[in-house]
Amino acid sequence: MAHAVRCVRDAAPWKSASLVAAAYGVYRRQGGSRQKPLPDFFIGAHAAVANLSVLTRDPKPYKSYVARLSVVAP
Repeated sequence: MAHAVRCVRDAAPWKSASLVAAAYGVYRRQGGSRQKPLPDFFIGAHAAVANLSVLTRDPKPYKSYVARLSVVAP
């Protein structure tokens, strides 16, 4: 039996900007080498402030940098 999945596409809220910055700061302090935030930071922060879940095959980045985010991983 197939399950219906509701997907939401919405512009990132401004409230997520501070969460992106905080997550990126943690990433850099832990030795992250990228000079710009990765898309995962923006996706995770947007979902967290919009009270949404993220479905991913790689939950580690989301769980490591956006603690309050609900992550669904098969």
